[in-house]
Amino acid sequence: MKILVIEDEVKTLQSIKQGLEEHQYEVDVAYDGAIGFQLATRQAYALIISDIILPGINGLDLCRKLREAQVQAPILLLTALGTTDDKIIGLDAGADDYLPKPFEFREFMARVRALTRRQGGLGQTANLLKISDLELNPDTKKVIRAGKEIALTAKEFQLLEYFLRHQGRVISKVELAEKFWDVTFDTGTNVIEVYINFLRKKIDKDFEPKLLHTQIGMGYVVKLPS
Repeated sequence: MKILVIEDEVKTLQSIKQGLEEHQYEVDVAYDGAIGFQLATRQAYALIISDIILPGINGLDLCRKLREAQVQAPILLLTALGTTDDKIIGLDAGADDYLPKPFEFREFMARVRALTRRQGGLGQTANLLKISDLELNPDTKKVIRAGKEIALTAKEFQLLEYFLRHQGRVISKVELAEKFWDVTFDTGTNVIEVYINFLRKKIDKDFEPKLLHTQIGMGYVVKLPS
């Protein structure tokens, strides 16, 4: 079960991350609201935990933007602003719960458990990988783009999952060959180009924006067009 923590105070972030991991949660982190928004809209989380006072996008605006982007994950706001009015503003912005700082870690974990149970009851999966309107579910092995299910071969599915887990990173042919074909890369073979073309036809040909890009001389990358 994966949780996203958005917090600009390094010590607080490290403490929360360590505590969650000790309770067997996977944790992604962001140090500002803009990066947090990017992560939260690229894959589904069981829970998003965010401070309110953040660089980039503050926690209240982040809540609003996430709900406008149809992100359904529960949101727990952490803040030193603990008046009733502050709590109402946070909840009205789209948060599901609000915990004033400083807090006892036992109470924090109780709220985390409650919110993740609620999310589980909605049938959501924390493993869903997404970018734009493309979604890949590693558990059900389904790929959907713009509401349409896309049939992939096992190798195509493995490639797409790898690209989605490394969004924005250029992946070389050598890395793909060693990862998926378990061979030393032969510059004379075009097997990787063939599979990339197969994948591109299925996930990009009839859709916008294009997501799978070739970086000439370097490799391939899945990302939104700049």
